[in-house]
Amino acid sequence: MELRQIEAFIAVAEELHFGRAAARLHTTQPPLSRQIRQLERTLGVALLTRTTRQVALTPVGAAFLPAAYKVVRAVEEAAAVAASAADGEAGTVRLGVAGVGSIARLPDLVKRLGAEKPGIELAVMGQVYSPAGFDMVADGRLDIAFVRLPAVREGVATRVVFDEELILAVAEDHPLAGAASVELAALAGERFIAFPPGGVSSLRGVMVDACADAGFTPNIVQSGPDTGIIMAMVAAGLGVTLTVTPVAGLVDGVSFVPLAGKPYRTWEAIAWRAGRVSPATAAVLRIAEDVLPTPGRPAAD
Repeated sequence: MELRQIEAFIAVAEELHFGRAAARLHTTQPPLSRQIRQLERTLGVALLTRTTRQVALTPVGAAFLPAAYKVVRAVEEAAAVAASAADGEAGTVRLGVAGVGSIARLPDLVKRLGAEKPGIELAVMGQVYSPAGFDMVADGRLDIAFVRLPAVREGVATRVVFDEELILAVAEDHPLAGAASVELAALAGERFIAFPPGGVSSLRGVMVDACADAGFTPNIVQSGPDTGIIMAMVAAGLGVTLTVTPVAGLVDGVSFVPLAGKPYRTWEAIAWRAGRVSPATAAVLRIAEDVLPTPGRPAAD
């Protein structure tokens, strides 16, 4: 069984006309017919019925067609992998993620990467929050990580992918649920839920600084290791929290209320080792520029 025979069968199966299939393959009918007959002899079955008036798939031919497509796709993917490897764009790229916003966009990146660079495998590590992300990129344990700015680290380059504002998250039955907006200072008497202290996530520090700017220290009564658990505790009515706008709409059982007055902003970025990236990492960064564009620049179609 040869690839050209399978391609010939697919062309005839789609056109149901030997003349049109031959023109599509830039050949003539006699050699095209020979390829189909050779394929049928190899398989020991009839794939097509032929009359002077029409060509049709046999039941076996109809069953064989999806498998034929898979063979052609596999060959194309193998060729793409070889081409990527020849350019050095093959291997494993280690990516650290943490926030709900970055995780929600991850499928788009994986899909584009698989389509354009099948020789690259993306190894995703979860719960890599900003301080650890900077450290792991700097010392080579990760190739790319999502981090929160304005933090910086020598030797680590960054590019903003989300322009975020702080937003209040409360249980759906909380008195503030459904409010058009709320002054941050009005939350001074609330019980807060946050990430643990000690730099696990920079979002805790952003929240504490915003509250301090509004004239109070938040009463943090519970801590959670990630956004999902924090939001579950908020939904249960154990307290409120300040999170970032990409989280809104991604969590059930929680109402999100904008903060009135001065906006408190933060930025999520992707980070990589400045000037020291492999061809595979460089390829992922190029694709990420389209999938996760810098705010103000539209994503490519």
